[in-house]
Amino acid sequence: MRDEESRNATIVCGSPGAGKSTYGKILAKKLQAAFIDIDTATERLVRLSLSLSGHDPDDRDSTFFKNNFRQPVYDQLFDIARENLTQIDVVIAGPFTKELRDTKWPEKLESLLEASVEIHYIYCNPDVRKKRMLQRANPRDAGKFANWHTLNTYYDDEKPPLFKHILVDNSKELEKITEEVRTGIRKKLT
Repeated sequence: MRDEESRNATIVCGSPGAGKSTYGKILAKKLQAAFIDIDTATERLVRLSLSLSGHDPDDRDSTFFKNNFRQPVYDQLFDIARENLTQIDVVIAGPFTKELRDTKWPEKLESLLEASVEIHYIYCNPDVRKKRMLQRANPRDAGKFANWHTLNTYYDDEKPPLFKHILVDNSKELEKITEEVRTGIRKKLT
């Protein structure tokens, strides 16, 4: 932890279509923090790299992507967060699927980021997630729809993290969850 003013990093994680980016933006505004989204921070370079290597630029689910891009993408995200944390609190949005199974992940993040860390796990009913993903019509979701059952299994059927976190059920209409966030209604779990 820093000797000077301590900074805070809020991690917003969950399955695709759960509403991580939307919730994260609202939370960052409320906290007056920088918002760092995994897609915004890395998407253009990932697409270019996949294309140049002869792979589908919309792929985020293959073994090739996970073996070659996953860790560098997360490393880049945390590099950006660390730089911002010297000046302002941050809200970081990404799936963090494997990390949610590591009971020591919050402590590892605090050491890496040199900041206090709070994890917000965004839950959303799989049927609602699928509907939202269809509405956003992102080409990267095509592979997810083709293997919907496998995707839900990979994301461990929406099991929450194995460590202390804040659970946000984002299955409601966006207006309702937005109001809850703005008024500070959150369910803490241990």
